[in-house]
Amino acid sequence: MSVARVAFMVVAALAVWFRVWEPFPHVSVIGVGATLIGGYPIFKEALENLLERKMTMELSMTIALVAALAIGAFFTALVIAAFVLAAEILEGLTVSRGRHAIADLLDFLPRTATVRRADGVHEIPAAQVRLGDAVLVNPGAYVPVDGTVMAGHSFVDQAHITGESMPAEKVAGATVYAGTINQSGALEVRAERLGRDTSFGKIVDAVERAERSRAPIQKLADRLAGYLVYFALGAAGVTYVLTRDITSTISVIIVAGACGIAAGTPLAILGAVGRAARAGAIVKGGLYLEVLAAVDTVVLDKTGTVTYGIPEVGEIRPVDGSSAQAVLEAAAIAERRSEHPLGKAILARAAATGLDAVEPDAFAYTPGRGVIASLDGQEIRIGNRAFLAEYGLASDLPAVGEGASELLVARAGRLLGAITVADELRPEAKAAVQAIKDMGIRTILLTGDASGAASRVAGELGIDEVEADLLPEEKRRRIVDLVGAGRVVAMLGDGVNDAPALMQASVGVAMGSGTDVARESADIVLLGNDLARFVETLRIARRTRGIIVQNFAGTLAVDGIGIVLAALGFLNPLLAAFIHVASELTFILNSTRMLPGRRIERVT
Repeated sequence: MSVARVAFMVVAALAVWFRVWEPFPHVSVIGVGATLIGGYPIFKEALENLLERKMTMELSMTIALVAALAIGAFFTALVIAAFVLAAEILEGLTVSRGRHAIADLLDFLPRTATVRRADGVHEIPAAQVRLGDAVLVNPGAYVPVDGTVMAGHSFVDQAHITGESMPAEKVAGATVYAGTINQSGALEVRAERLGRDTSFGKIVDAVERAERSRAPIQKLADRLAGYLVYFALGAAGVTYVLTRDITSTISVIIVAGACGIAAGTPLAILGAVGRAARAGAIVKGGLYLEVLAAVDTVVLDKTGTVTYGIPEVGEIRPVDGSSAQAVLEAAAIAERRSEHPLGKAILARAAATGLDAVEPDAFAYTPGRGVIASLDGQEIRIGNRAFLAEYGLASDLPAVGEGASELLVARAGRLLGAITVADELRPEAKAAVQAIKDMGIRTILLTGDASGAASRVAGELGIDEVEADLLPEEKRRRIVDLVGAGRVVAMLGDGVNDAPALMQASVGVAMGSGTDVARESADIVLLGNDLARFVETLRIARRTRGIIVQNFAGTLAVDGIGIVLAALGFLNPLLAAFIHVASELTFILNSTRMLPGRRIERVT
């Protein structure tokens, strides 16, 4: 039990006893002793703050308590001490809840692990697992390490690490992450990263660093609290000079309270960081949360950010009596040895439809034009229109729209049809962009892709502005220009080429499946690639700022009105103490609205 709680119980009990026995003369000695002993936590904190040259409310309360004792208001002093101690206890419980919201993240990591070693299978504390150990993960258990599946077949829920909404299939050779949940079959995993070095450990580290950081608005709250103490003491001095009423003077000192903003501001930021983490975004510090709340421009990369970054087959258009299956089969044979992304997209579609891509007898690739392959004496040609026109196979098929690639397919001297391949938009991207615009934020698409593809994506998503064919340095320079023009810019990206721009933005946001360089360069990292998580984090940041502003305005209003009423004699010390504590708790409870619930929310 804390010193404050013990002191509160002592002071409260003595206050009741003192009220009953106050007429007896020896009670004054008991009252002084009880106030000094019960108020010890207040006096101790006031002295510590004074030695650090910090003006806090504990100092003003110490002055008020001493003044109350000096004029013989022993019961008043005891009640004031009880009120302040009760407020400190409740404040401590509330802040503790905020810290538990962060600590709950660790519940995803199991405390024990089952390992197979030369001398058998053992269940050991997770901290004793060694690199290279074979870790056995049963169905329904949390994975304790990052590693590679050595044996087994299962599906793993890794939503809060990668953001995937569906369980991921795991077979030998697949990667698994600590803190994910093995759902169906047993797995044997080779341990490759342990504890804080795992993907989940790094997430927890980032959140804990954010918890310890201090945002500029938090420092402003501390300064404002100090100024209010000076103002209260000054107002008390003026009150005494004008009225010579020591009771009104004490009331002026007591009623002014800045604890609501001094404690409420970091609590709101702490809660927001925890809430963002549970919503799927790791904010690396309170500073970035504060900057995010002021963002007026969101810059988006295209490939891998608003699109999947993986070309996919769209439409298959057969001609002259051919079938879609014949077109796809010929294309898959020709692309069997290809490493080109468009070729891989064709092979993926063929596999999905059950077609077996036969190995061609010969293969030749002409960069930027197409592929020539042969099988059983039949030549297969796939490429752009110009490439097949050289073969005497012109097509009267209408051209595809901007932003998609078209491949014509011919076999044995006959045109079979065309395949359209495009980078698919993320399903949540359009709604996310619209939500950002609904907040009054300007949206810009910056990409190194061709202007046709960029314009198509920007048009489909409703992005305000688009710039294409940009090199990484040109992206960075564009961000520098926007920031230099006074814009508060959030940049979202996922690749190595986005890292310079992420670092130059007011706040950089990296997609979770992006490169390590992008994640290290960013100030906020999304778990997975769901843009809706960025929108939710943006809302959390704005709501946090709104709550802090409410606390600032409310504190100034209550203190201003309270000081005037106390100076005019309308508030006695007891009522002033009640108003002080009630307002403080009101603003702290207002900040607790940012705290996530006690239950761990699954990221979906």
